[in-house]
Amino acid sequence: ERDALRELLGEREVTDQKRALYRSMAFDIARDIMATGDTENRRLGMEWLEAVIKAFYPAEPIGADANRVEAEGWFSPDDDCVGRIIDLFAQAKQTVDVCVFTITDNRIAEAMLRAHERGVRVRVVSDDDKAFDKGSDIGHLRSRGIECREDNTEHHMHHKFAIFDHQLLLTGSYNWTRSASLNNEENFIISGDPRLLKAFARMFGKLWEDFGRTA
Repeated sequence: ERDALRELLGEREVTDQKRALYRSMAFDIARDIMATGDTENRRLGMEWLEAVIKAFYPAEPIGADANRVEAEGWFSPDDDCVGRIIDLFAQAKQTVDVCVFTITDNRIAEAMLRAHERGVRVRVVSDDDKAFDKGSDIGHLRSRGIECREDNTEHHMHHKFAIFDHQLLLTGSYNWTRSASLNNEENFIISGDPRLLKAFARMFGKLWEDFGRTA
């Protein structure tokens, strides 16, 4: 199925809008497959969905060519922002560094866990107050083996960015919550600009070290 989709997408020009539509249709199909409640069907449905997502984005990642800086802009609630974030976790091969105020969208949390279970090193920096909010996924992620650190101060860790395989930066106002996906006017960009990647990686490293000392 993945090869057939790649062939289809390779034979014709596919706009970002069509790509988002196809991806949305794939999520609907996967939900139908997994709705039976059968464990094996849920596993097969998730594997099929990840294969479809990878078929939609088979090209070199943004920023693979250091001389060509590209970027994407995404806006909620109109665009499928959560779907794009899930795509990025599905494509990750080695590392994902996440630095966000809060995570309450279970769809994103599950994508993070799937990446972790594939052997991707996922690290999370978040706000200590929000980590204990009702619906927060931080404790669940930590219990499943994902490294998580919080700020442990009276102030807020309010950044919202993630770095995928040292090649892609996602950053913007978008909180990783259901309300951001469904209701709020939010945005994020995805960039392969090496200057931005270097700056944000430096900030993540600083916070990771600082919050490790206060844990």
